[in-house]
Amino acid sequence: MFTGIITDRGEVLELVQEGDLRARIGTAYDPETIDIGASIACDGVCLTVIATGTQPVNWFEVQISAETVSKTNLGSNVGWRVGKRLNLERALKVGDELGGHIVSGHVDGVAQIVGIRDEGDSTRVTFRVPDALAGFIAPKGSVALNGTSLTVNEVAGATFGVNLIPHTKEVTTWGLMAEGDAVNLEVDTLARYVARMAEWSSAVKA
Repeated sequence: MFTGIITDRGEVLELVQEGDLRARIGTAYDPETIDIGASIACDGVCLTVIATGTQPVNWFEVQISAETVSKTNLGSNVGWRVGKRLNLERALKVGDELGGHIVSGHVDGVAQIVGIRDEGDSTRVTFRVPDALAGFIAPKGSVALNGTSLTVNEVAGATFGVNLIPHTKEVTTWGLMAEGDAVNLEVDTLARYVARMAEWSSAVKA
């Protein structure tokens, strides 16, 4: 479980296609504090640590299944490559401050950036989402985009916008984004369950 508050910007150091895709990710985290089997959200994707090390920089390794590649931006125009920067967040611990919202690290789909414009010191970014996910996004609701907890400003059909303050762009990879980029989207857990309850209620009445 995560909060969508990014705590490091990692870098893809190595990619090896074995049975699954194996990735080595450079990090500012101390590898001695990372347990094998621990979960780390990498651009919003919850992945399991299978190895750690310190040479030539601190790093950890994860395995990524073909299913995960197909459902996330790993298989898109901005798929992972050596040198790519990633938003990282370690799993929430009991007693940690919940500064964002509850994020599972289970990506629901891929959104595309269709607009970027500056508004004062901040930046307004507009996304288009698959029609099947549009109903889960509401004005002033929460979404996780590439693992970052963000508040939805406005919704119009299958598009919605968020506002990025300078701090967010500085401590995450959002300062590197461009129009056309594909972004991992996780809808708010509450919205998912409300939609499921409504679906179940309609089925029972029918």
